[in-house]
Amino acid sequence: MKMTGAEILVESLRKQGVDLIFGYPGGVLLGIYDTLFDSDIKHILPRHEQGGIHAADGYARATGKVGVCFGTSGPGATNLVTGICNAHMDSVPLVVFTGQVASNLIGGDAFQEADIIGITRPIVKHSYLINNPEEITTVIREAFYIAASGRPGPVVIDLPKDIMAQKAEFKWPSKIELPGYNPTVKGHLGQIKKMLRMLEGAKKPVIYMGGGVILSGASEEMTKLSELTGVPVISSFLGQGGIPGTHENYIGWLGMHGNYASNMAMAEPDFILAVGTRFSDRSTGRLDGFAPNAKVAHIDVDPSSISKNVRIDVPIVGDCKVVLNQALSEIDKYSWDKNLKARKDWMEKIKAWDKKQPFGYDRESTLIKPQYVVESIYKVTKGEAIICTEVGQNQMWAGQFYKYKNPRQFVSSGGLGTMGYGFPAAIGAKLGCPDKEVFDIAGDGSFMMNIQEICTAVQYNVAVKVAILNNKYLGMIRQWQNMFFNNRYSQCCLDCQPDFVKLAESFNAVGMRIDRKEDVEGAIRESLKIKDKPVIMDFTVDREENVFPMIPAGAAINEMLLK
Repeated sequence: MKMTGAEILVESLRKQGVDLIFGYPGGVLLGIYDTLFDSDIKHILPRHEQGGIHAADGYARATGKVGVCFGTSGPGATNLVTGICNAHMDSVPLVVFTGQVASNLIGGDAFQEADIIGITRPIVKHSYLINNPEEITTVIREAFYIAASGRPGPVVIDLPKDIMAQKAEFKWPSKIELPGYNPTVKGHLGQIKKMLRMLEGAKKPVIYMGGGVILSGASEEMTKLSELTGVPVISSFLGQGGIPGTHENYIGWLGMHGNYASNMAMAEPDFILAVGTRFSDRSTGRLDGFAPNAKVAHIDVDPSSISKNVRIDVPIVGDCKVVLNQALSEIDKYSWDKNLKARKDWMEKIKAWDKKQPFGYDRESTLIKPQYVVESIYKVTKGEAIICTEVGQNQMWAGQFYKYKNPRQFVSSGGLGTMGYGFPAAIGAKLGCPDKEVFDIAGDGSFMMNIQEICTAVQYNVAVKVAILNNKYLGMIRQWQNMFFNNRYSQCCLDCQPDFVKLAESFNAVGMRIDRKEDVEGAIRESLKIKDKPVIMDFTVDREENVFPMIPAGAAINEMLLK
């Protein structure tokens, strides 16, 4: 029996194991949506396409599955571009379906036509324009494989309206054949042995753990390697949770607002084992001040990330989990007591740095400090919640004052720094992990950017908790203007914000305003009792609190401002 392209598409998604789609319909997608009407695949209607793709992104990060979203042609597709770029920067597996005008109209400036393949080419792993219904099954199998394998990322599939109406036989391919795409998974054993010899001989070694450890599911191997070798672990911002945040070998995360001990330690090692990281500028500071005396080995599945920013002495291309298991199988052949005193002295020096300058704030203040709110969320949830963030000061405090026990527990826009990301991402994370508590730690400015998604959370009974650290500023902009532009607060004041409690209630969500420090913990506990709708908590925090430590632009990693 022949099926329409729309029917083939939906059945292909079902066979691929897709159980959740975030999508916004439009004229060219109506045939697909008519088919979805009879499908058992759950569909979530966001109130803006950007909200939908961020939700798919949050779902993918929290579950490890491929996120799926739909947008119609023209503006529907272009509204997805920020989310595609966000996923590309942070290596999040998405398959993004965009509607397209009929194939005979492509290139003719038809109504709601946009060249989404051309627009997104630099920010996807791959893209497809469907030319006939016979190829749909193969394209979908390939797209999901490409999105999830190697270095994960987004794949775009453009769906012309007429092709979705044409008929063909459904033929599900038994295997995938992509001769030009074959990511290296297994590391070169000779390079792995060389890395282990250098690690064995180092007196001041550091493991630098990136988000790739989490993406590859290598947290257990990462923890075991650190424990067997006694080497301290420092993470990137998105690497948090790669090993437990409370582990004695975990020092913290490095970078512009990372902890003092991590930044100081990264200026002095003699050997760095970097695993699944791209050495971003926010992590390294000025490059000539980043570990100037260290030899560096780098494990990464993406060969283009190796020696891109930092010169690498021992490159190891491969999947983090596979390569770490290879290393662990060789671990007993080396003496980890070598240079034992020097290594103990090195660890004690790092711990002394941490004791001297931990993350802190004025805990005696009668004002609600934003850090206190994050600490209270950590206390009440016992460190078990999934924490999503917006972007800005709120994001940094969420990284500083919540200790992440597990991988996929911290969901944040790292590479692109997308304001408006956290709330829809939290919706996606909660839908993917319904048994976990999910918080969006938000700034009042960033939360406003996708605030319409309150309606989505209410419609689908998504009980996410939003903690707005409300300082009535674009907080990070104000901090830079305070520190480097003589307090000239240009266009960062948000005095005309809405009443978030009334706004939440207008959406039939729960709203709370917390003005007193002594009410913070109780409000968080009360929010956890609500299981069928979102809770918006508006915390009136100290307006001019700044994030420290801070590495100014152009400074080395150990040249921090501490207050």
